[in-house]
Amino acid sequence: MTDAPPADVNGLEWAALRGMGALAEKMGMQFTEFSVDRCVGTMPVEGNTQPVGLLHGGAYVVLGESLGSMAANLHAGPGRLAVGVDINATHTRSATSGVVTGVCTPVHLGRSITVHEIVVTDDQGRRCSTIRITNMIKDLPPT
Repeated sequence: MTDAPPADVNGLEWAALRGMGALAEKMGMQFTEFSVDRCVGTMPVEGNTQPVGLLHGGAYVVLGESLGSMAANLHAGPGRLAVGVDINATHTRSATSGVVTGVCTPVHLGRSITVHEIVVTDDQGRRCSTIRITNMIKDLPPT
């Protein structure tokens, strides 16, 4: 399902119906808030660490891309698909336990390009990573 939610379905329900994808599910992600203006998701540190016990940098990026791409697809609307074309992350702190939370907000919502910023914090509310993703929106081919 790539279309925007029907009028009687909110963004969180749309995200649940659409699914997060196998990787996000394996990493234990959960969406707790979902709209065009703000998406929030969580991910456990346990099971997503590098060998020295820190949350893997790639795990931050997977959380950010999952939130940003889903938000871009919600914005894209019926008959359109958002695909990632650029992503970058700056890690400023290491989470070693608990749960991290990603908050995704739009920087730009255009007809063909979206840009989202995702701020990931630890259980104490300290910023651990800042991710920016750019998605291109294109029309789905006719079926």
